[in-house]
Amino acid sequence: MSERILVIDDDPTFNAVLTRALVRRGYDAQGVLSAEAALAVLRSDAPTQVVLDLNLGGTSGLALIRPLLEANAACRIVVLTGYASIATAVDAIKLGALQYLAKPVEVAAVLAAFADGQPQTAAAVDDMPLSVDRLEWEHIQRVLRDHDNNISATARALNMHRRTLQRKLMKRPAKQ
Repeated sequence: MSERILVIDDDPTFNAVLTRALVRRGYDAQGVLSAEAALAVLRSDAPTQVVLDLNLGGTSGLALIRPLLEANAACRIVVLTGYASIATAVDAIKLGALQYLAKPVEVAAVLAAFADGQPQTAAAVDDMPLSVDRLEWEHIQRVLRDHDNNISATARALNMHRRTLQRKLMKRPAKQ
């Protein structure tokens, strides 16, 4: 079986640039912009490697990990996200992803993740503790995940007004 890389990312520019960079490096790469298009590709020819965006048009890319592995149990999956959180990183690895990388990411880092071949279950511990803002961001992400990304239920669980929670979610995560 030849190595096929499927790029699943809803940002058309990023998808095209990453796919083109992989093709230039000699890989058989294909890009799709939605979960539906990815599932259609799975039915015709399962990829051996997948670059998967965590947020696909407002839905979680994590939902695609299981179907990808069912189509090809040896498939290696690298999850990319613009909003990295520890909770989603742990979820991605538990579901079967090989790596979890924060955007922006270089092609070399993606290829290195595939070459590594071992899931990254333990992250290096930083000497500096997380900031209060970052801890808040991580906690909100965990509670949001626990409530199936339901903003209203998450706001109730956090005893926070829904609009306040929405404003916090629209911001980029606080720096470490």
